[in-house]
Amino acid sequence: MTAVRANGIAIEVETFGPKDGVPLLLIHGFGQQSIAWPDEFIEGFVRAGMRVIVYDNRDTGLSRKFDGQIPDFSAISAAMRAGRKPDVPYTLDDMAADAAGLLDALGIESAHVAGASMGGMIAQLVALNHTAKTRSLTTMFSTTGDAGLPPSSREAHLALVTPPPGQDRAGVIAHVLKNHAAYGSTGFPLDDARSAEFVGRAYDRMYYPEGAMRHWSAILSAPPRGKRLRSLKLPALVLHGSADALLPPAHGRSIAEAIPGAEYHEIAGWGHDLPAGVIPLLHGLMLPFIGKVEKERGA
Repeated sequence: MTAVRANGIAIEVETFGPKDGVPLLLIHGFGQQSIAWPDEFIEGFVRAGMRVIVYDNRDTGLSRKFDGQIPDFSAISAAMRAGRKPDVPYTLDDMAADAAGLLDALGIESAHVAGASMGGMIAQLVALNHTAKTRSLTTMFSTTGDAGLPPSSREAHLALVTPPPGQDRAGVIAHVLKNHAAYGSTGFPLDDARSAEFVGRAYDRMYYPEGAMRHWSAILSAPPRGKRLRSLKLPALVLHGSADALLPPAHGRSIAEAIPGAEYHEIAGWGHDLPAGVIPLLHGLMLPFIGKVEKERGA
């Protein structure tokens, strides 16, 4: 991996596949580092000849940290209720500008942009705010943030926002594995050994829970995107799971219903995660979609 300057900050990035391959930018979610993308997920696109770009969002991994800027969540909530703009360290729009700036820094004119969870929110804003950089939009278990959508289950919400009781490596891994059951897939086997390896790798590379607080403030303060998405004139693929307890399937449907002509697929038993069993299904949906877009671009 290497650091580049994008949107005025240092962003850690890694690319896979041929430099002249069709570019695919992957944007991960809340508190996740770039290495959270499963190797086999990336490899499927590389085998198809694509150039895959992954990076650490700001405040994760080896990218720029905004140390000490602790959000006031009570003030954020009060501002949102009053219809005022909350005071937050940065916004999802800023994070979308990071992604667009990263493509510029790499000399990539445009890319297929795909994001998971919060990464899907950021990907929507890349498509809306930086349309010329976006060949297509793919979201995985994400949301428009519109009012009236069903909430997370209580267990899934607590699993997301409850910190581990301690900061030691073993304790953090045990905490994440325990919480994973609250929002993970029900139709695909949960491999605790695989999950523990992912969490351990992330812990060893950069354990930085403070950054997740600022990610959360960016999510909470983000205006709903459904109305804006209705004006989007880009190919869009929306992927969601029937078993997602964190963002129930109605959230994915809201994205697909908002974007004219969007393609929607709801995968039975898929939750808010990327188990090994779902990856071939994602390849089977994303690769033909991207291929079709590329064919139409060349027509």
